Amino acid sequence: MSAAAAAKAGKPSIWQAFTQPAAWTMFFFGFASGLPFLLVAGTLAYWLREGGIELREITMIASAGMAYSFKFLWAPLVDRWRLPLLGRLGQRRSWLLLAMAAVMAGLAGMAIVGTGPLALFVCVTLLVAFSGATLDIAVDAYRVEIAPPSAQGALVATYSLGYRIALIASGALALVLADHVAWPVVYLVMAACMLVPLATCLLAAEPAVLRPRARNWVEGLREGVVEPFADFFRRFGGRVALGILLFILAMKISDQALIGGIIGPFYLDQGFSKTEIAAVTKVYGIWIGIAGAFLGGIAVARWGIQWPLFAAIVLGAASNLLYLILIGANGDLTLLTIVISGENLAQGFLGTVAVAYMSALVNQRYTATQYALFSSLIMLPGKVLGFFSGHIVEASASYAPYFIITAVVALPALVLFFWLKPRVRLGDDVPPAGEEAHPDMAQADMKPTGNKPT
Repeated sequence: MSAAAAAKAGKPSIWQAFTQPAAWTMFFFGFASGLPFLLVAGTLAYWLREGGIELREITMIASAGMAYSFKFLWAPLVDRWRLPLLGRLGQRRSWLLLAMAAVMAGLAGMAIVGTGPLALFVCVTLLVAFSGATLDIAVDAYRVEIAPPSAQGALVATYSLGYRIALIASGALALVLADHVAWPVVYLVMAACMLVPLATCLLAAEPAVLRPRARNWVEGLREGVVEPFADFFRRFGGRVALGILLFILAMKISDQALIGGIIGPFYLDQGFSKTEIAAVTKVYGIWIGIAGAFLGGIAVARWGIQWPLFAAIVLGAASNLLYLILIGANGDLTLLTIVISGENLAQGFLGTVAVAYMSALVNQRYTATQYALFSSLIMLPGKVLGFFSGHIVEASASYAPYFIITAVVALPALVLFFWLKPRVRLGDDVPPAGEEAHPDMAQADMKPTGNKPT
C-alpha cells in the first residue's frame, strides 16, 4: 500500500466522526451544560418580574450567572482533585456527575423554596450557577481528552447542538409552560430534564489519560495552579499577555450585557406576551444564532481569525442599537423579528470567531485551566454592566441610554485589536512575502510539551 493510500485509510471519515459514541455523548453533555445558563439569568428574570420584584433587584439577582465568569478560579481543582467515592468513576466523569446532580438539586430547590424567602432563594440560585459553571469546566476538559484533534470538530458540533436545544428548552419551552402552570412547576420540569445527561454520564467512557500524581502538595499547587498562568505570560511576555487579557475582557461586552435580567422585563414592558417572546427570541432567534455561528466558521476558514474578529466586534456592538426601534413597539411582532434577526445573527457570528481566537491562544498542556480563564473573562464585564442595568434604566427613566452604552463600550476592544494585531501571530497568520514580523510578535499556536495534556 502506498503512503498516500495508507494516509487516506487512516483518516477518519466525516460519517465516522459524527457517529462515534463520543459525539452523541457530547450532545447530551452539551444539553446539560446549556440548561442551567438561562434559568439563573434570562428566564429567571421573568419569574421575578411577575413576582413583583423591583427591576433593580431583578437585574442583581439574575446576575448570578456571573459565576460563569469566575470559573477559572476553581478550574485547577476540577483538573487535579480526585473526588472521594465518586472518584472511582474517573477524574472527568466524577466531576461531571457531581455537577449535574448539583444543578438538578438546585433547580428543584428553587422550585421548592420559591421567591417568598428571597434571601434563601438567591442562595439556591447561586448554587445552581456555581454548579453550572463547574459543569462547563468538566465538559470542556472531557471533550478535549476523549478524542484526538481530528475528531474535535464533530464533538464541538454535537455539543453545540445539544447546548442550543437546551437554550430552547430553558428559554422558549419554559416561557410557554409559565403561561399555563406556576413557575415552580416549570423549574421542576427543568430539573427533571437533567436525568438523561446523568444517565449518559454513568454510561460514558472515561478519557484514557495518564495523570501523573504530584509528589507533594507544593508540586501539585505549582503544576495545577501556577504553571497554566505562568506559561501564558512566558509565551507572550507580560505587556502583550496583559493586552490579550484586556482584549478578551472587552470583545463581547456588548453581547453579554443583554443576557442578564434586563432584557426580559424590556420585552414585557413593550407589550409582548411570554409566548410571543418565546417563539421569536427563544426558538426563531436560536436558529438565526446558529446561522450566524456557521457564517463565523466560514469566515474564519476563508480569511483567518483576525479580520473576521474585528468585523464581528463591530457588528455585535452595532446590533444592540437595533433595540432602540423596539422602544414603544406595543407588541409589534414584525419589529421584534427584525431586531432579533439582526442581533442574533451578529452575536452568533461573534461567538464562533471569539472561540476560535481563544482556542488559538491555548497551550494544550493546560487546556482546561487556560481555556476556563479565557471563557470566564470574556463574560465578566458584560455581566458586571448587566448587574447595574436596572439602576441605569430607572435613573434615566428609559431603556434607550442603556442600549447605547452597551454599544459604545465595545470601542476599547477595537483599539486593543489594532494594538495586538502586529504583536500576536495566530496559527493562520502568515506575514506577506518580504515583510518581517513585528519585533514584539509572539506565536500563539504552541505545541504541547512535557506530560500529556490533561
